[in-house]
Amino acid sequence: MNILGIETSTKTGSVAVVSENGVIAQYSLNIEVTHSERLMSTIDRVLKDTGLAVSDLVGFAVAIGPGSFTGLRIGLATVKGLALATGNPVAAVPTLQALAWNLPYAAYPVCPLLDARKNEAYAALYRFHEKTLVQVLPETVIPIDRLAKWLSEKTVFTGEGSRIYRADIEKIFGERAVFAPQSAVLPSGAAVAEIGLNIIKSGRQTELDSLAPLYIRRPEAEVAWEKRQKSR
Repeated sequence: MNILGIETSTKTGSVAVVSENGVIAQYSLNIEVTHSERLMSTIDRVLKDTGLAVSDLVGFAVAIGPGSFTGLRIGLATVKGLALATGNPVAAVPTLQALAWNLPYAAYPVCPLLDARKNEAYAALYRFHEKTLVQVLPETVIPIDRLAKWLSEKTVFTGEGSRIYRADIEKIFGERAVFAPQSAVLPSGAAVAEIGLNIIKSGRQTELDSLAPLYIRRPEAEVAWEKRQKSR
């Protein structure tokens, strides 16, 4: 069973093919190039390099956010198009869950952070219970200085937000803050695909009509538009 995983929640684009036996291929690029410019060519490259065709896939997994509004829309639109063309199922994978997945069997709770700007972060809290990743606190957007009220014990921080706000986190938490290695903080198409494969195998795939981004916060353009309408 081969599944294609797509991650476009941040500027790091990542596409992977995963089977029940492990990761077959993964291509990640952390540069300032829009996902619309590179996503389809990356998918094509990964499939060509593995010798697979779209017809060899059992489904698709896509990160649904939170994260970049534009990046998420591009990722979801691409997966919807592939699913409509093939009839294959789609697994919707929360981005923060996929980030926590990169730190299997961590001894402490894992708090993935993505930059939400305005000195805020998208955050959630997970804990590994035996072999299962369990969500302890739901996705939210939170000011960095309020994390201490949200987290009460020694915690592993990961995600790009943990790098951006590391100094603030160290100041707030001191020795209670543990940071993931650089290789684990970036979103991973392989993690999205692996979680997605488990979702599809258990019959929990998402219907295309209900596949939507998990924004948490409303887009700034939408808020600005409403303000302009009210001021008329």
